[in-house]
Amino acid sequence: MKAKVIGAITLAGSMMFNPAMAAETISVVGSSSVTPLMEVFGETYAKSHDVVVEVQGPGSSAGIRAAHDGSSDLGMSSRDLKSSEKASDIQEVVIARDGIAVVIHNSNPVTDLSKEQVAQIYKGEITNWKQVGGEDKPIVVATRDTASGTRGAFEDIMSLKRKVNGKTVSAISQRAQVASGNGQLKTMVASNPFSIGYISLSSVDDSVKALSIEGHTPSVEAIKAGDYSVQRPFLVVYKDGRPSKAALDFLNWMKTADAQKIVSEQGLISTH
Repeated sequence: MKAKVIGAITLAGSMMFNPAMAAETISVVGSSSVTPLMEVFGETYAKSHDVVVEVQGPGSSAGIRAAHDGSSDLGMSSRDLKSSEKASDIQEVVIARDGIAVVIHNSNPVTDLSKEQVAQIYKGEITNWKQVGGEDKPIVVATRDTASGTRGAFEDIMSLKRKVNGKTVSAISQRAQVASGNGQLKTMVASNPFSIGYISLSSVDDSVKALSIEGHTPSVEAIKAGDYSVQRPFLVVYKDGRPSKAALDFLNWMKTADAQKIVSEQGLISTH
């Protein structure tokens, strides 16, 4: 998408653009979970500032890489950075917090699982719903792709990592079905009575049932109280010296009361 042109002047019979009147483009790349919030941020901010905010959501890992290599002004991540991704010139700013909801089909009678049970399901150690109080039916496990920040945060929270030859790898079963985004995973769960998945709390709707974990239902209130522990930060990541002044001004605006009100309206947890 090209930056939209705000003004133009005609000179000597040909159309020429006045660069001083063209909106500056701010590029933001990364987490598909952060993308909906960032799009609302961008649309709101552009109404009162001469900028165009371009948002792309290929995943948290891509956003962090974009920050490192300077291919975008700002990166988005829905997980904490790995030690290998941290650097003295890489800055991280928390713009919101989000819960991760474990979701099942609406017809499934199960209502609550422990974190240990969720981990065992994803490792392939629990394979039938009757093992956790449900019907005698096989569990169909749905997960996100390895570039997903939601998956990275979920693996950290649920202890779904293991060491292989000294390297840390995912412990999620190879038999799990893989979805490329919150929307696709939600559709997979909504269409299969025996499936289980996990999505951003802000993406939960009537098409799926969110389970309580350790007796606590996922909600903004439960997360703020510290009761619902399946949660993660929404980060903006950037490299010192890379973002334009306009991009840094936009980032500073995200931390204001007006912007944080939008966070709450989007079903997320504000930093205020």
